[in-house]
Amino acid sequence: MPTLDMSTTPLREVNVTLQQAAKSQANAVYEITNPRGSHAVAVGLDGPLSVTVKGSTGYYCAGMNKTATIRVEGSAGPGVAENMMSGEVVIEGDASQYAGATGRGGLLNIKGNASSRCGISMKGIDIVVHGNIGHMSAFMAQKGNLVVLGDAGDALGDSLYEARLFVRGTVKSLGADCVEKEMRPEHIEILQDLLDRAGADAKPEEFKRYGSARRLYNFNIDHADEY
Repeated sequence: MPTLDMSTTPLREVNVTLQQAAKSQANAVYEITNPRGSHAVAVGLDGPLSVTVKGSTGYYCAGMNKTATIRVEGSAGPGVAENMMSGEVVIEGDASQYAGATGRGGLLNIKGNASSRCGISMKGIDIVVHGNIGHMSAFMAQKGNLVVLGDAGDALGDSLYEARLFVRGTVKSLGADCVEKEMRPEHIEILQDLLDRAGADAKPEEFKRYGSARRLYNFNIDHADEY
């Protein structure tokens, strides 16, 4: 297994090496040591690559990921897996603000807690958080699934569109136009698949589903106070 030691190898060289390996379609396996909270680690990977980061990272780790599998054996700073297209990103610790922001596909699996604005403007990504999430999570979420095994903070799902939100714990408050919805058999099936993929120890029947009331799709003077 090739190892990239960030105590001696500059960040740019690390990312270029990984990006070239991903493009080669060789299904290579890499290990990154001594990340020391560096920003933008393992970004822009476009190919079947497996990367394990042995430690915590800073801003925008695994951003724009496509096809690759990236595992962080630590915690991640703001914007982890931002604009992710496909593949899988696993955070063994906690994730900071706006995890999975604008993500379009793939699975972001956070084994700890996530901070505020988790899944903001998500556009198709699946996010599973084994702990709690902070306020304003799934703000303007358009598509995809956010699964939370713990609790959710204030203003969950504010101004969301068609994303599905599944929360097992308590929700401090719902954002504008976000309402609790019926958990139908097809949602149980979707949620079970996500829990299985994330290795989460939970039953889909323990969750509540939240989604858009669809009142804010077009301006209506009767709902002006909600905008």
